[in-house]
Order: sequence, then C-alpha cells, then structure tokens
Amino acid sequence: MDIRQLKLLVEVVRHNGFSAAAEAVFASQPTVSKAIRQLEDELGEVLLERSRHGVRLTPAGQIVHRRALALLGEGEDMLRELQELRGLQRGELHLGLASLGSDVLFAPVFAHFRQLHPQIELHVLERGSEALEESLRAGEIELAASLLPVADDLQWQPVRIEPLVALLPRNHRLAERAGLQLDDLADVPFVLFEKGFMLNRRIVQACLTRGFSPREVARSAQPDFIVALVAAGIGVALLPHMIAHARQRTDVAIVPLHEPELDWKMVLAWRRGGYLSSAAQAWLRLVAEQQADNAGS
Repeated sequence: MDIRQLKLLVEVVRHNGFSAAAEAVFASQPTVSKAIRQLEDELGEVLLERSRHGVRLTPAGQIVHRRALALLGEGEDMLRELQELRGLQRGELHLGLASLGSDVLFAPVFAHFRQLHPQIELHVLERGSEALEESLRAGEIELAASLLPVADDLQWQPVRIEPLVALLPRNHRLAERAGLQLDDLADVPFVLFEKGFMLNRRIVQACLTRGFSPREVARSAQPDFIVALVAAGIGVALLPHMIAHARQRTDVAIVPLHEPELDWKMVLAWRRGGYLSSAAQAWLRLVAEQQADNAGS
C-alpha cells in the first residue's frame, strides 16, 4: 500500500468513477483500475462497488477512504511546515473558493494579499462547499470557503451572513410581493445549484420539512446563468442578497425571503488540529480586517 494508491482511491470516490478520476490525475483508466485492484488485494477487502451509476464505498472502503483523507492531509501539513522555514518570502497558498459569492467576498482580499506578499503563489480551487470540504480533508487546500454548519472535524472563521432572496421573472404573479416564504413557492419550478453546493441541499431539505419537494427545472454553478434562466421565465431561484443585487436586471424581480434559518453564513474553514502556514494565517487576518471594515461602513 502506498500514498499514490490512496490518492487514487480518493479521486475515484470524488469523481464517482474511474474514467473521470483518471482524467483528473492525467492517467489512463486502466492504470487507475489496476492501482485500486492492487490496493484491494493488499488489504484483502473489496473497497468499491462498481455499477453503471458510478461507484460506492463498501464498509471497508469507508474506513480506508476516511483514513486516506487523514493521511493525505498530514502529508500536506508536513510539506507546509517545511515550507515555513522560508517564512512569507516564498511559498504557496492553496485556497478553495466557491463560485457563489467569491467575486464579491474574496477578489479584494486576493489583490491585497498579492500586494503584501508578492512572493507567495496563490492557487485557487473552485468547487461547491461540500466538494471543497473533502479537498480540505485530503490536504489539497489549506482553507476552504464553506457554509455553516460545518463538520466537527473543521475549525472556522466567519466571513459574511446574508439573507436569501427569491428571484422571479418580472411578470410573475409573486413578483410584487413585499416578502415570501418557502410555502409560497411550493408550485413554482426551481432553478437549483449543481451537485456539491451545500446551499442546494439546505434549500431542498427546507422545502421537504414544509411538506413539498421543489420541482427542479434546471441546475447551474454560475450565478449569472441562474439569473438569466429566471429572466427567461424558467422558474424561481434563491440567492444570497448581495449576490442577487450585484446582478440586478429589469426583467427579474428580487423579493425578500423570510426564512432566517436559510441565511447564507459564509466561513473560511480548515482542518481541526491541522497545520496552518503563515500564508494561510495572513489570509485569515486580511479576511477578518475586511469583515470589520464592512461592519463599520
């Protein structure tokens, strides 16, 4: 058993298949399959159940996958500690940022960080919050933008809290309402987010607790496209207030959603007990300063 085999197992699970995992690591599909088969042979356990719908971890696979994430994370921590011998004069910072809201929240921090620490290379991984948390556990990134609540194995620092608003076509019967609740949208088609977005799961769960399943008509990971779909009359979308108002259109109505438990609570998370480099700590300080400036303005 070696680190490479464990990394490939993590990639196969993340991408729900051997072909997609092979493409992600720039290897051939037979190479990935052989590595997983060798790992299973060495451990004497079947780790993955294969089907036409993808892969699923067996009970043994769940144990190995959890341990693999921890080992990979520890390995990255070791490399970062060695890198710290150079301080903030050289090095890298790997960040996980969601496509939803990062342009408003983190682009100014990105620019400020580069001015202060021009020798630190910033690498950004863009995914949904759920996928970013997995990358965080594997040590691929040091910090990840995520939504509360986060898992117990993660620590976090607050970034922003925003209420959700409903986006509706301007001519929709609900477009002139002063405010809405989820119950008002029970018979309206929903434009939802792609798989891996934690907000997506929270919206669906909230609808289910109110006795209805949202009728999905489209999915996207791009806020601009989601707003365009609403404008085209496809359905309703729920977005954080600041993201919606940054994309105002005359053909889209923005109506407050009175559902405080669905507030968008953005944080920066890292592995509990994991090593945070000086670069990561500097990033957290800049984000905290920006949050304080925004609160005071």
